[in-house]
Amino acid sequence: MFNIEREGGEHRVLSYKDQNCVGCGICSEVCPTDSLRLGPTVPIARGLIEMDLVSVNAKSCAFCGLCSSACPFNALDLTIDNVSIKELDIYPKWDVESTVNDDDCIYCGRCREVCPQDSIIFKRELPDRSALVRGEIDIDDEKCIYCSFCADLCPAEAITVKCIPTASNETVNNAIEVDLSKCVFCGVCKRVCPENAIREICSTCMYVDDIEVPEVTGETFIVENTCVACSWCSEICPKDAITITKPFEGTLELNEVEEDEKICKGESCHACQDVCPCNAVEIVDGKASTNLDFCNLCGACVPACPQHIRVVSRTDMKLGNVNSRSWSEILDSLMEGK
Repeated sequence: MFNIEREGGEHRVLSYKDQNCVGCGICSEVCPTDSLRLGPTVPIARGLIEMDLVSVNAKSCAFCGLCSSACPFNALDLTIDNVSIKELDIYPKWDVESTVNDDDCIYCGRCREVCPQDSIIFKRELPDRSALVRGEIDIDDEKCIYCSFCADLCPAEAITVKCIPTASNETVNNAIEVDLSKCVFCGVCKRVCPENAIREICSTCMYVDDIEVPEVTGETFIVENTCVACSWCSEICPKDAITITKPFEGTLELNEVEEDEKICKGESCHACQDVCPCNAVEIVDGKASTNLDFCNLCGACVPACPQHIRVVSRTDMKLGNVNSRSWSEILDSLMEGK
């Protein structure tokens, strides 16, 4: 993380958040003064060294904000007199979206499990289990020998057996308890008891019309500042409750040249797989394969490839409101498949 600033007629501050950076190198590509440099992304991703993915030359930086506007992942931000240029109408804006429709979400949690950036906040509140079942259970203390068969086999872990030695009168105080908030009246304890000491009756079926339909409530939302728009969440959502707009459209291909030995090394290399922020790369039949359904075309894998055979060709970019001709020319270079 870095913060550099310039005083003058305006107070300008350029800040960088390494936790949001994916190492795509877009900022260094568009910087008109070559003040931003992409670090060694592969050893950083592998945990071999600790350093920021991007560094800046504060002396040559023009504080123009082009890098901040071009970064699709909110890793860079330029503020002018404490106001982010992302909030100013004259600067470019990304027309992207990462949202969850609360009305459709059933709080299954699958989106959280697959998110490669842990960008999904999920909370689920389930009804009390005891409100969904009805029944009776009773243990005859005179018959019970406290063998703990019932406790060991209880699938709900609702039974507790205690054997407490009491030295003063050379006896043992035994106790057995059933937690009715956990018991589902399945009858396992009754069937396994060697002394027929347990009486259990399940009446759930008889009262099924009286038991309220369980309501599951909760909250699911996406932290947009860390979301990389990979779309894993939207693809896996069983209710189509998530909308993800990718920053780019296009393709990613391997430009292999066998006679020059520029071929994918697959499992022996897997640099592209290590740096991919979207978990979109896997090794198939000895070569790296990118699933474009989950790729955001950030291009982080391109400089990481030691064979220099990965080519990103972007056909569309969701960055609008570019009012500067010079900025437009620079940003258009991102679409040239570098």
